[in-house]
Amino acid sequence: MSRDDGRKPDEMRAVNLELDCLRYAEGSCMATAGNTRVLCAASIEKRVPPFLVGSGQGWVTAEYGLLPRSTNTRTPRETERPRSRSQEIRRFLGRSLRAVCDLSAFGEQQVIVDCDVIQADGGTRTLALTGGFCALKQAVERMRERGLIERNPLIEHVAATSVGIVDGDVLLDLAYSEDSRADTDMNLVMTESGRIVEVQATAEHVPFRFDEFSSMYGLAAEAINELIRLQHASFKRTGG
Repeated sequence: MSRDDGRKPDEMRAVNLELDCLRYAEGSCMATAGNTRVLCAASIEKRVPPFLVGSGQGWVTAEYGLLPRSTNTRTPRETERPRSRSQEIRRFLGRSLRAVCDLSAFGEQQVIVDCDVIQADGGTRTLALTGGFCALKQAVERMRERGLIERNPLIEHVAATSVGIVDGDVLLDLAYSEDSRADTDMNLVMTESGRIVEVQATAEHVPFRFDEFSSMYGLAAEAINELIRLQHASFKRTGG
């Protein structure tokens, strides 16, 4: 089928991971996929949530939000009560990042990864995770340089992508125009060693078959391998 932006069904949008894009954050990454742009910033805090005080264990968590004109019409700021979608994505990001961390190596310190969507055209949560890991890895490097931790708490890289069924075809990395009319929408989070962190697969209109799920999984897994390669390449460019 012919996609709205001319891509092949199994083709990702052009992805760019620009590290150290913020002056003050311990880790930062401007993650771009087509017209979707997410600014990720990691901050080190010498404290942990109350439930971890005295445990000797650290924590990694995330925040997520859409800037007001990241979308076609203005999105109100979440100044008082976060929207349920934002809360769900924050939990998704935190779970996925902690899955590749040895939290005991942090001591009683935490890293907060803020993911702000500057421009949204589909795939914001998966791009936030891919870029957010880069910001987290930079922050961990700074912690080691400053002597805040003795060993590397990161076990391996992690990344995510979206895939779906649109008009009967399995498509990789859905843009908004595709996602908004998809029969099935799926997000996959996977580690560098090929272990699954999370699968979110939902039949929006028409239930999907297992063979269709297998096709979606295969496409997404291959794409995540490429995203992790891009993560490594981004660190090589910055000498990390």
